[in-house]
Parts: sequence; C-alpha cells; structure tokens
Amino acid sequence: MGLIAVTGATGQLGSRVARMLAERGAAQRLVVRDPSRAPELDSAEVAVASFEDESALRTALTGVQTLFLVSAHESRDRMPEHRSAVRAAVAAGVERVVYTSFLGASPAATFTFAREHSQTEQLIAESGLRLTALRNSLYADMLPLFVQDGVIRGPAGQGRVAWVARHDVARLAVEALLDPAHADRVYDVSGPEPVDLYESARILGKVTGREIAYVPETDEEARASRAGAEDWQIAGWAGSYKAIATGETSVTSHTIEHVTGRRPWGLEEFLRNEPESWSHLAA
Repeated sequence: MGLIAVTGATGQLGSRVARMLAERGAAQRLVVRDPSRAPELDSAEVAVASFEDESALRTALTGVQTLFLVSAHESRDRMPEHRSAVRAAVAAGVERVVYTSFLGASPAATFTFAREHSQTEQLIAESGLRLTALRNSLYADMLPLFVQDGVIRGPAGQGRVAWVARHDVARLAVEALLDPAHADRVYDVSGPEPVDLYESARILGKVTGREIAYVPETDEEARASRAGAEDWQIAGWAGSYKAIATGETSVTSHTIEHVTGRRPWGLEEFLRNEPESWSHLAA
C-alpha cells in the first residue's frame, strides 16, 4: 500500500478519515494549513500547504500514491483552488484521487456548487489522475445549523433529503482510499432514506427536546432573507434548498453498506449518536 495524503485533516471529515486510516495502520501524510491543529496519529506525517500555494502543495504531495481531496470551502475562488490542487497532484506524481463531490453533480445541476463539483470531477479525470468520486448527499451534521430561532427556513418545498452522516462518509472514504479497485468510479453516497424538511425538523425537535419547525419560503422570500450577502453566497444557499425541492437530494444508494459492510445511520440515529452536533440548540 502506497502513501496516502489527506487534505482537510483538521476539518470535520478529513480528521475522521485520518483517524480511521491510522486505526487501519495506513501510512499517511496530513496536508494542513496549521500544523498545530493536526491530529497526532501513528504512521502519520504532517505537511504544511494550501490549495492556493501550488508549489508548497506539490512538495507536500511528492511521494504520495493516493490523495484524499476534500473540496475547498465554498467561496468565489473555489474552482481556481481546485485547479491548483489538481495541477500540484499531477506534478507530484500522484496516481489516484478520492474526491468529495456532491450528489447530482452535473453542469445542469440546480445547486451552483454541484456544478463546480462536476467541473472538478472532469478536471481530475482529464488530467490523467484516476478518479474515485464520492457524490455525497447533504450532511446530516449540517441540519442543526440550519435552525434559526427554532425554525428552518428555505425554498425547499416538499422535497426530500437522504441526509448522510460525515461519520459514514468517512468510513466509505477509508475503504476507497485503501483499495485501488475503487478507482475510476463515481459513487452516489446517501443515508438510508429521504425525508422532507417537515419530518427532518420533527426528528430534530424530538431528539433535542426543542420545538423546531420548517417554514418553506418562496424564492423571493429566500433572497430577501439573505439581503446583504454576496450574489454567489445567496445563489449557493438558495440553490441547496432548490436542489431539495427538485428532488436532486432525494436519491438513495446502497454504496456505504455495499462497500463497508455496514448500513449508514438514518437521521435520528445520527443525532442520537453524535449529540455534539446539536448541543448548541440545547443551550
């Protein structure tokens, strides 16, 4: 097994993947911006680099066989960062990339960032790198953050989401990183069942003991509620809800169970297993 590089190793997903790889005894290099925040793990080196610093990233990836590429933070400059990361990986001699994409990634996707994920997938594949794309549904971990004053508001209509826990995505990513048989594949990655936001709010309220409701908005109301934000931010925020409304996030797959041998958590299971995700609501 060759050296694995993990980007975003100080983040919610990357740190989970790094810990699980360490438990499996994998040799890995944690690529981070701030080495003081890097997890201390057996068989793990630490390299300091960012997507923007292509030269430093190329150095950090030299000798790496497989790269876990966690998509950059949503921003106006995300695609230039992804292009830089792919160029650095190619120049460093990386063979395979496991990339965190989004469910329904397509040039025609409703969600603006899903279009960027599609561009990145194409960029990786056309560069000569072998791609494993994990097209993740919306993270269950994010649902509690949608709540403002006991209400989830957005233009999602009656649409459904097959919420997936980062914990389960990390388990899948580890298997994909360790086994080259997953190269040249695109996986839809979801939780076990799609639920609408009314039911999502009910489940969240049940677990947290709070009154939480979903209030659907029109597109005009949604944009007005985010007045003052930049256009790309409003388009991305509203687009995530619109993807729910159109059914793009309702897709379910058996990928996690098929690859890992264990079914993913449903929304209520996730909330009960990781109460720290909603602890701010109980305060």
